[in-house]
Amino acid sequence: MCAAAAPSPLYSVYQAEWRFSAITLTVIFAVYAIALLAALVTVGALSDHVGRRPALLAALAITVAMVAFIAADGSGWLLAARILQGTATGLATGATSACLVDLRPQLAPLINTATPGIGLGAGAIGSGLLVEYAPAPTTLVYVLLLAACAAGAVGVALMPETSPRRPGALASLRPEFGVPGNAHGRFLAVVPILITTWSMTGFYMSLGPSLAIELLGINNHLVGGFVVCCLMGTSAIGSLVFRRRNPRAAIIAGSPLLLVGLLGTLAALAATSAPLFFASTMITGFGFGGAFLGAFGSVSRLAEPNRRAALFATVYTVNYSAFSLPTVAAGVAVTQVGLGVTANAYAIAVAVVAAVGFLAAVRLLPKH
Repeated sequence: MCAAAAPSPLYSVYQAEWRFSAITLTVIFAVYAIALLAALVTVGALSDHVGRRPALLAALAITVAMVAFIAADGSGWLLAARILQGTATGLATGATSACLVDLRPQLAPLINTATPGIGLGAGAIGSGLLVEYAPAPTTLVYVLLLAACAAGAVGVALMPETSPRRPGALASLRPEFGVPGNAHGRFLAVVPILITTWSMTGFYMSLGPSLAIELLGINNHLVGGFVVCCLMGTSAIGSLVFRRRNPRAAIIAGSPLLLVGLLGTLAALAATSAPLFFASTMITGFGFGGAFLGAFGSVSRLAEPNRRAALFATVYTVNYSAFSLPTVAAGVAVTQVGLGVTANAYAIAVAVVAAVGFLAAVRLLPKH
């Protein structure tokens, strides 16, 4: 997850150096999500059949993506690197989550919920720090990530295997989608929350650094990383705070915070106030943590073990479609009406969907 967020503070650097449009920038961002989703629904369960260690080592081997970032001299290289990176992340996500359940079943839900936000936040702020203050801004961060992945590979090679091999590896590659009949109502009720949280995350991670630099007049790439860190770091905190609440209560508590944060962001952009912008981003992230935790928990607990893969694949499809497609649309809008108008319109649209999600949770989800 650190590696996934590392390019975010660099997007404005790449864009200025190679002079590609906002559409190209958001497409470079979106192909990562598409590749990650494709990997999740195909090889996400592969570690159940070949073992955890081989799957994790294969994911780490795909860190050749870092080499592609280092060698990049245009947008084509960035596209290829992000596709490789998304594929590796998708494979690693399934294997790592399963490995945590094997080793620490009591802590696995908490770790799986909190670590993505922590990793994305740390990756963005670390990358921003290196880009702004260290030499070789478009190279050093990837060299360090390569070294970290090499160390991780050694650790994986030495760890005990927690899942013996079993047949069915090829069959597990066939994507399976579906929502169990007893989960249909809850799934439809939480779709607006899934769309809200992931479309907002996609916008912040792709255009958030540019927004801070261009609209707020802060010409510092560390600030670009801090934008992502504010959102994702507080989302991890929100997940921890709301983890003991039932799903409906988590959504009802988190959704209003999303709305408050988004309205604060609109006010910050109108007033070009950096403190208000970052404070609003933190509120939004905190609400994201609670709302998404509740949305995911409300449907995941209803699926029988033999139907969970299909349900999770469906949820992931909604998540990563919302993560990527609206962001590309925003990139198109930026070229037509500018970043400021696009950011305001995007925030209003997400706020409306968040309000719908709140009402759906109140009316359709059970209290217990």
